[in-house]
Amino acid sequence: MGRREAVAPDVLERALEPVVGALGADLVDVEFRPGVVLVTVEGEERLDLDDLSRVSRALSLFFDEHDEFAPSGRYQLEVSSPGLERRLRRSAHFQRVLGERVAIRTISGTPGERRAEGVLSSVDDGGIVVATDDGSSRHFSYADIDRAHVVFDWRRSLAEGAKTEREKNSPARTRS
Repeated sequence: MGRREAVAPDVLERALEPVVGALGADLVDVEFRPGVVLVTVEGEERLDLDDLSRVSRALSLFFDEHDEFAPSGRYQLEVSSPGLERRLRRSAHFQRVLGERVAIRTISGTPGERRAEGVLSSVDDGGIVVATDDGSSRHFSYADIDRAHVVFDWRRSLAEGAKTEREKNSPARTRS
């Protein structure tokens, strides 16, 4: 039996989108790793473990029924949400986080510093613009980006959580 070619990720994404969409979720990404198909999904509301399990079962059934899309040989299907510091790979990923803080690493040989961090201020078909902390802006073409992800401000989140907790636990003031 000959080894068949792997399906291109964009072809697989188009095939999986209706399966994921029927469960009220959005397909964010499909990534192939050795022996693993990693499917990232999100919803309007936060997805819980039951939601991710439903998506996983539906995708597993899809691969069972549509062998032409399944990787050849043994593989593991992983379904997850993108997380707080989600990886950014495509224009649509960047569009979803416009106005948020991002970290960028460029491919070797790209002019300028290889690493940049700042607020994602613009996204278009050609690339992105990041407003850095020094007040400047830098344009990155998608072809020049090696890795990119959202930067979650853990300190601010913890401080806001502590403030909310203090407000919840403070005694109610009543008028006399």
